[in-house]
Amino acid sequence: MDRRLCQTLLAAFVFAPAALAACASPAAAAAAPLALADGVYWMPGAGGAAEPANGGRIGNSGFVVGPEGVVAIDTGTSYLHGRALIAAIRATTDRPLKLALVTHVRPEFLFGASAFREAGVPVAMHAQAARLMVSRCDTCLEQLRRTLGDAAMAGSAVVRPQREFSGALALEETGRRLELLHYGHSSGPGDVALWDPANRVLFAGGLVENRRVPDIADADLPGWQRALAALAALAPRSVVPAHGPAGPAEQIAATAAYLKALDERAHTLVADGASLIDVPDAAALPAYAAWDQYETVHRRNASIAFLRAERALLLGLPAEARP
Repeated sequence: MDRRLCQTLLAAFVFAPAALAACASPAAAAAAPLALADGVYWMPGAGGAAEPANGGRIGNSGFVVGPEGVVAIDTGTSYLHGRALIAAIRATTDRPLKLALVTHVRPEFLFGASAFREAGVPVAMHAQAARLMVSRCDTCLEQLRRTLGDAAMAGSAVVRPQREFSGALALEETGRRLELLHYGHSSGPGDVALWDPANRVLFAGGLVENRRVPDIADADLPGWQRALAALAALAPRSVVPAHGPAGPAEQIAATAAYLKALDERAHTLVADGASLIDVPDAAALPAYAAWDQYETVHRRNASIAFLRAERALLLGLPAEARP
């Protein structure tokens, strides 16, 4: 678009997110949907950390098309991202968008909900995830605005879900059976996955990462390991993680292995009398050094896991109850 025209639009419609969409960087289009099975699509995120060059569009999204409509899985980083996801869905199918599911509370999956709400699409979340979002995500949104800029985040808002649920359930909106899976507090409170049993495709949400260090800040590690074991037992043919490429089920075991190695290293450091200030370096896990966000998220994870292990030791908690 011509630069002067872009400036004119910005001046004339400074409060209109749709006008800002034409001028935002990067380009407004979402990643092209990739078919995983009949009627099942994955829209890959960029990976890495949120920054202006990627528009913060670092997490995966997707959608499932049934005979009666479409369910979108995760809504993107911003209003503009949400609009781009909706456009990609509508370019793929003319069936109506029935529901937008937010699987977990991370900024790159949340704030596109404002676009889905504008389009008249109900947004659904687990009740615990919704409470966590309301308690803190105004701050998350402000941080993203500072990181990405006002134009990239124009129109974005914390959107309370129109539909909340409290456990596992079946989704029938599309005319095909989909299953919402909830295993209690795991990667976070209220984190869920979406299972398509007919095609054996799993949208794992925050429960699984593919060659990216999982963030344990909101996690209950024993609960997360139990959830991963349950997902592995489904024997999915294809898994869409929160970040990284969709692929075979081995990424479930890889996520579990990282969490186990982190927990064991943290408990070893506590037993050895390590100081917290030394933990980020002392907790190095070379087997995972090539994973996305190792230098940032893993170092933070190490400190969190160490403090939890120290607390478990002080309280005399058995191994199966370690946080």
